[in-house]
Amino acid sequence: MNLFDTTGAAPMRLTVKPAKVPPGTVSLRASNTGTIAHEVVVLPLAAGQAIGKRPVEADNRVSEAGSLGEASHNCGEGKGGGIAPVFSSWVTLTLKPGRYEVVCNFAGHYAGGMRAELDVTQ
Repeated sequence: MNLFDTTGAAPMRLTVKPAKVPPGTVSLRASNTGTIAHEVVVLPLAAGQAIGKRPVEADNRVSEAGSLGEASHNCGEGKGGGIAPVFSSWVTLTLKPGRYEVVCNFAGHYAGGMRAELDVTQ
């Protein structure tokens, strides 16, 4: 995963490569190539649900209910205070077949475009 932001008018981005993985144990590595801290949260998508359509709450974040895991620890696995620029983090999950939305859930980042789809297929 690549986390990217700009200081200009272009939107923030989060890319997932590869975007399709087989079911089972999956390690996701997030590299922050932007200029501010980010995180990665993995959320399941319901059938027919499109990415980018989660309601943004009053704190400018989306609900993390049902989260399967998070990478937000500088040079470490799991939760932390955020991935600083030029650093990486990772999380290892067991994923079932389905669709997942990978998001940065720092205030305003989801609405700013930091979301991508991860498909787990047989």
